[in-house]
Amino acid sequence: MTKMMSMEETQHNRDLPLEALRITEAAALAAHAHMGQGDEETADQAAVDAVFKALSTVPINGNIRIGEGIRADVENLYVGQSVGGGGGAKVDIAVVPLEGTSIIARGGFNALSAIALAEHGAFLSVPAVYMEKIAVGSGLAQDILDLDDPPAENLARIAKAKGLAESDLVVCILDRPRHRDLIRSIRKTGTRIRLIMDGDLSGAVATARATSGIDVYMGTGLAPQGVLAAAALRSAGGQFHGRLIKRNKDDARAIEKSGIDDISSILTIDDLVPENITFAATGITSGPLLQGIKRSPYRSDGYTYTTHSMVLRSSTGTWREVTAHHHLDGMVGR
Repeated sequence: MTKMMSMEETQHNRDLPLEALRITEAAALAAHAHMGQGDEETADQAAVDAVFKALSTVPINGNIRIGEGIRADVENLYVGQSVGGGGGAKVDIAVVPLEGTSIIARGGFNALSAIALAEHGAFLSVPAVYMEKIAVGSGLAQDILDLDDPPAENLARIAKAKGLAESDLVVCILDRPRHRDLIRSIRKTGTRIRLIMDGDLSGAVATARATSGIDVYMGTGLAPQGVLAAAALRSAGGQFHGRLIKRNKDDARAIEKSGIDDISSILTIDDLVPENITFAATGITSGPLLQGIKRSPYRSDGYTYTTHSMVLRSSTGTWREVTAHHHLDGMVGR
């Protein structure tokens, strides 16, 4: 029997995307105040504090499932922490207050803040180890990806499905020494590559945005960002495959503690985020997914900051892009 939602539950579901947006906007504005100052830690802490403060005003009983780390290492947004203003539904939270701490420190491109909210038990709890990833956008057959296949075979299938030559495809990859062999094998196919310095969450999600110029994301990056990417792609109709990587004994212990038994298995969107998702992200500096924050000339009563955000709901398939103007007195995040 289908469960009927009450008017209160329906209103809560409609309000949640706006609350998610408000959280990422606050984090983005706080981090942006430290752009180019060479201080990764301060910028990240400003974003964390902004997320925690904003969450405290949301009428939910929230639980951090993907956050800044474990309780022993961080003060807030640690895995298992209870957050929210209370009095509402139980909500699990996956959050990256600042993706691209080094980006902000050097004033580079492609930094953002992101959050995903879902019903209790919706996220696979993954440790902060590396994950092999491949992602594509919507409109492709569900068997188009296979992480066990060589990159060339995946690219050939994707190109055929899109009705393109492989030389027309663009693959986004983090510019890292560990990707040297991957880059070489992709270039042999004639496929073009867009290397990014940081921000593999935005790189993966950009595959679902028609105007991003990115068809495929490939490479290894942190597993928590993989969960956030899967959440966004569930909402956008894209596809994601991931596999955890055990590099050393510390990774092995972290994976064992998380309860994941078979690290050789391929994790799909249904494994990582099996329930309905609300996803929001706000650009801090411009990248293929979102525009960065823009500041108006100073006036006697402060600045106006313009943010560019996206809000996605998997239950409705809705993708909203939101441009907001924030009038703030003096400097943000100070």
